[in-house]
Amino acid sequence: MTIKQIVAILTLLIFGIAVSLAGNQKRKASIPAQKLFGVQKSAAAMSPQAFGSYAKGCLAGSQQLAADGASWQAMRLSRNRNWGHPDLVDYIARLAQDAQQLDGWPGLLVGDMAQPRGGPMLTGHKSHQIGLDVDIWLMPANGHKFTLKERENVSAISVRKDNFTLNQKIWTPNHAQLIKRAVSYPEVARVFVHPTIKRELCQWAGNDRGWLNKVRAWYGHHYHFHVRLKCPDGSSNCKNQAAPPAGDGCGKELDWWLSTAAYKPAPKKPKEPKKPKKRELTLADLPSACEAVLLAP
Repeated sequence: MTIKQIVAILTLLIFGIAVSLAGNQKRKASIPAQKLFGVQKSAAAMSPQAFGSYAKGCLAGSQQLAADGASWQAMRLSRNRNWGHPDLVDYIARLAQDAQQLDGWPGLLVGDMAQPRGGPMLTGHKSHQIGLDVDIWLMPANGHKFTLKERENVSAISVRKDNFTLNQKIWTPNHAQLIKRAVSYPEVARVFVHPTIKRELCQWAGNDRGWLNKVRAWYGHHYHFHVRLKCPDGSSNCKNQAAPPAGDGCGKELDWWLSTAAYKPAPKKPKEPKKPKKRELTLADLPSACEAVLLAP
């Protein structure tokens, strides 16, 4: 039996479980949703809609980002996470083209978007569930056409020297311009970057500071930055990202992110009885429409 045949059988078994969930609330609450959505190989044949929130939802009528575009390349194709709401796919293509033609960015490398039907992933992200999130590498393609093998094995390059310092041998003003360009479209709700990058942008921006409001500091985003779009028109059951706090985000709130307190491990507490393992999201936790998304052809 080939690997493809084994995968096909497992997929059918899990799909059978999903079908049997219909009308069975107890079973809906027992199977982790990531095991149902993580094996889906294609989009739900429905009109494009995002259901729920960025970290608790699903996606109908998704579109797959092409592995190669005129000014982008999709990475880690084996994960099958290069899917998104059509608005996200359009955004990536527009950003890639504008960044190349207007700013001289030599080719966008696109990381994780969403699974074909969104939902919780088997590994990694807690968000990226409704097809409106994308990770964009901070490493430019520099005219290199990556092979399939390279796309699986080449690592993104961190622009951070340590928690509080950027590596100025890697970071350039072009990185800042790329992030500014990414924020510039009205459909963007947030862009998440490492605190050291946020500080650099605060210093680089000069008097043009309005765009900084949507750029927020968050751990880990020094190999890539994370773009999140607003809920699209037609997705009435999509829960939008809350509006960012007023101001440019370069004041006291950033000071905390750049302090040792942000990275200090929590103090040890006296031994307590072991807490039960955190429960994974199940189909019952997701919007009711996600069952139809899961079962759609």
